Amino acid sequence: MARFADQARFGAIAEVEAYWQALRAGRLVPRRSDIDPRGIERALEYAFVLERIAAGLARLRIAGTHLSDLMGMEVRGMPLSTFFTPESRAQVGEVLEQVFDSPAIATLTLTAERGIGKPALEGKVILLPLMSDLGDVTRVLGCLATQGAVGRAPRRFEITGVETRPLLGDAALGLAPEEAVEAPAPDPRDLPAGSYGEAARGEFTAEAEQRNGADRRGLAEQAITYRGPERRQGDRRVAHLRLVRSDGDDVEE
Repeated sequence: MARFADQARFGAIAEVEAYWQALRAGRLVPRRSDIDPRGIERALEYAFVLERIAAGLARLRIAGTHLSDLMGMEVRGMPLSTFFTPESRAQVGEVLEQVFDSPAIATLTLTAERGIGKPALEGKVILLPLMSDLGDVTRVLGCLATQGAVGRAPRRFEITGVETRPLLGDAALGLAPEEAVEAPAPDPRDLPAGSYGEAARGEFTAEAEQRNGADRRGLAEQAITYRGPERRQGDRRVAHLRLVRSDGDDVEE
């Protein structure tokens, strides 16, 4: 009953998690480029995307308006630890490491500091790992929802509860060790047709391409194309090896 009560109070958290699970579709984690803001339209103001920048540290690359309201300023580019009291920041770092390294889903239960201009405020954060375009888990789709008045002063939270759910291993799969190794993950290409299935497989219809434009993957970052040094017409370069001797003379072969 407590779980259902939390879903009713923090509906945005449940919506973002359901969308992430649908995009996952048999994979360990979905890609960041799979995220389409329209899929979490009702929770956008509470949603954010984190980028890992160091051990236990991640900064906000995208943040909903509710996060800016909590701090009273634009929060993009700031570390997630900004929203927490100094006593809770070490624990936030530990949770982030579990989310990135395991990888795992983490849910934090929060209580805001109280004082003048700071009425009672409770909150909840969910952290959902994402794979970058390079194939490593260095992004997080998150959601921070609160219950209560924000007040007139910037708000910081204390952590009152932590729940982590690993996505790998026997605990996540419910299998014996040998079964966990041998059981293959479902191939996303076998998923049924549909918006979530297409996003998981990386397939997009012509209608979707026209609707979304060139950047049809929603929150995808622009890829940088490598171009080698330009050569003039007729320029023929022969591979050679240059040896540097101790007497200072160079010898080319």
